[in-house]
Amino acid sequence: MTLFRRADVGDDEPQHLKVSLDLKSVWHATWIVIGALALLTALGYLTGSAGSVVFNVVMAFFLAAAIEPAVSRFAMHMPRALATGLVVLLLACAVVGFFAAFGGLLVDEVQALISAAPGLVTDCVDWVNRKFDTDYDINKLLSSVNLTPDNVANYGSQLAGGVLGLVTSVVSTAFNLFVLIFFTCYISAGLPRLRTWVAGLFPPRQQRVVLTVWEVFVAKVGGYVAARFILATISATIHCTFMMLIGMPYWLALGLWTGIIAQFVPNIGTYISIVLPVLVGATSDKPINGLFILIFAIVYQQIENVTIEPNISARAVDVHPAVSFASALAGANMFGLAGGLLGVPAAATAMAILDLYKTRYEVKSSTLDAAQRDAKKDLDDDPPTNDDPPGQRDPVELAEADSAADAAPDRAVNTGAGGSTKA
Repeated sequence: MTLFRRADVGDDEPQHLKVSLDLKSVWHATWIVIGALALLTALGYLTGSAGSVVFNVVMAFFLAAAIEPAVSRFAMHMPRALATGLVVLLLACAVVGFFAAFGGLLVDEVQALISAAPGLVTDCVDWVNRKFDTDYDINKLLSSVNLTPDNVANYGSQLAGGVLGLVTSVVSTAFNLFVLIFFTCYISAGLPRLRTWVAGLFPPRQQRVVLTVWEVFVAKVGGYVAARFILATISATIHCTFMMLIGMPYWLALGLWTGIIAQFVPNIGTYISIVLPVLVGATSDKPINGLFILIFAIVYQQIENVTIEPNISARAVDVHPAVSFASALAGANMFGLAGGLLGVPAAATAMAILDLYKTRYEVKSSTLDAAQRDAKKDLDDDPPTNDDPPGQRDPVELAEADSAADAAPDRAVNTGAGGSTKA
């Protein structure tokens, strides 16, 4: 390839510059482009066709990290694969045992609660009309949200005609659950080898950082999920017991709802979980139960915040409530409900790593006081006016400048002749 170079001053004609292309460089650039296109194609496939598989693998990794504390304890006395199987079997037995003991009662209460929902709505509207002297009509309210009897009948016929689709959804959900458990068992059993393999991808000087990030992540996720389960169990048990003692209808279903929602929905779960029991109690045969359960929930929440939760989850997560809420929203937008649940431990991991590797400096109280004095002085000073003669300064300002000049130490001043003198 021949290029023309601009003629220099004094040259009669432009000179030629020969540029040769290296075949090896051309092939190198071609393979880089091909690799980038292949990577983009793979990412498109992973986010499209294989999106569900990737999601199951990610969720399985989080679940493996969640059961890691229990698995590591059992692994001290038996092979790790057997410890993983034992933990998963114990969890399955706990779920099966709960449904075997309370499954019939829970199903009956949920069915009764759903059947009584229209009556509960009517009772709520009537109570509002009596207390606030309003004239709301239940039929008009339902029509405003497009829930007329004809629409309800159409929904019912569509549901009846979609039995095959419902069965297909149930089978698909069961298969996805099996795949999730399968991946969780394999990842949990090989978690130490996976950790070593990931660390081996980095140079020796960076392996310590990678392993530290790994350990912090596993500790945060496992501690958070374990703490949430323990708190949900305690909360559900106490609320179920209280509701049963005061004669609340559907006490088992409402108690489980309160305990699970309050613990696994960050920040606002406590307020959401108590709305349904209060409404059911206020519209029951004994409306005073709604007030009782509201007072009990408020008192229990204060006791849990002060005594129970700090002792259980203090080491699991330590993030600001605003950061927790934002991370839960971000996780829910990306991965749905599961992402909302796992957004908080992910944020806790990031904050813990930031605290490990970012230098923080102590801010002294004297520095704060000096900054406040400077800010107050700047705010209190009057701005200069155009009425003052040029060069005129405040007498107090002049006095402060003179005293500062007297107190200043001698300094060297360059004389411009290679020497210096004292000012």
